[in-house]
Amino acid sequence: MTTQSTALSCRCGEVTLEVQGKPIMSAECLCSDCQAAGAVLQALPDAPATVDAKGATRFVMYRKDRVKCTQGQHQLREHRLSEGAPTRRVVAICCNTPMFLEFHHGHWLSVYGGLWPAASIPPLEIRTMTRSRPEGIELPDDVPNPKTHTLTFFGKLLGAWVAMGFRTPKVEYVAGSLETGSVETS
Repeated sequence: MTTQSTALSCRCGEVTLEVQGKPIMSAECLCSDCQAAGAVLQALPDAPATVDAKGATRFVMYRKDRVKCTQGQHQLREHRLSEGAPTRRVVAICCNTPMFLEFHHGHWLSVYGGLWPAASIPPLEIRTMTRSRPEGIELPDDVPNPKTHTLTFFGKLLGAWVAMGFRTPKVEYVAGSLETGSVETS
């Protein structure tokens, strides 16, 4: 049996990730950290938008053992909201394209939805952390919009971890920290 793989590249094509099989979940996150990090990342020179008008960041979540960088590892840098933050957002510095978010000790990567052509991104299943959406934003009711993470959300992550034999692979192909300098966010 052949496992389907998808190649996802940054905007300029210097960095390519390969994702294999079906994702754990396809989601939009409206947490305050994703909004804050998105504001920093999309303020980088020529960077694509990361946060949409609803305050949401689109992710497709994959097991770490099903994501590999096949080209351009030397272009990947991490951004953390603060020193010691448990999450890092990884950007291809060749064109400032956000590639994925990694939770420290997590067994999955949240791959940025902007890497997929609009017609081929896995369908949205949930918006999460909607309690942090910007004031005055009304969300469509096309998918569940829970205020926090749900038991189903955690159940899917746990199911993926069980399938991995409770392993937590390390992502060691990020080449250092992103220099954001004095990027202004408004």
